Amino acid sequence: MPRPKDPPDARTPLAEFRGGALALAPLLVGVAPFGVIYGVLALRSGLPAPAAMAMSSVVFAGSSQFLLAQLTGLGAAAPVMVASVGLVNLRHALYSASVAPALSHLPRRWKLALAYLLTDEAYAASVTRLAQGGPNRHWFLFGAGLTLWSGWQVSTASGILVGASLPRDLPLDFALPLTFIAIVVPMIRSRAALAAAVVAAGVALSCAGWPYQLGLLSAALSGIATGWLFSRWGRAL
Repeated sequence: MPRPKDPPDARTPLAEFRGGALALAPLLVGVAPFGVIYGVLALRSGLPAPAAMAMSSVVFAGSSQFLLAQLTGLGAAAPVMVASVGLVNLRHALYSASVAPALSHLPRRWKLALAYLLTDEAYAASVTRLAQGGPNRHWFLFGAGLTLWSGWQVSTASGILVGASLPRDLPLDFALPLTFIAIVVPMIRSRAALAAAVVAAGVALSCAGWPYQLGLLSAALSGIATGWLFSRWGRAL
């Protein structure tokens, strides 16, 4: 007979860590190509290889890194970069609020480490386990987050190495918008999200000639406002 699974409150830290790593591992199949593409395009945008690699360690957020690379290549002002990345990462505040009840008892060093590792994929792999309870469940999130972090560093480094060996005139600019489309389209699961995407795209195209790439920031703000208003109107109907 197969051995029954241990109840959530009986799992050791090592078992929880291994469970988180195994839960996240299949997602690396989709994450790795994005890391390679980021490494290549970061070099194409004018970022030195050490800076491109450091961004994967310091920022550790795929969509933000793609956006920063694009804005760097376009010569956007620093305030625009900061504001744009802040808007893109607002969803992490929702992730934090969701997992906070399960992690509130931890010391600050644990909270800082898990906040750094809390990404889209790590949250998706861990949120169900965190809701089940158990004193060592934070090790599950730690295992998932560290597995993703390791895979992202390797894939980014691979992209940087590949990008350094490619001819400078090889047309790769098309890969960046295609990557963003691949990231955004699966997230459009409601009418509000669709309306936000359509409005943001329209504003981005119509304001493409604005200085300091303020059109991108305006598009992001317009999309957020549209999604919020559409959600409110939908509930009122």
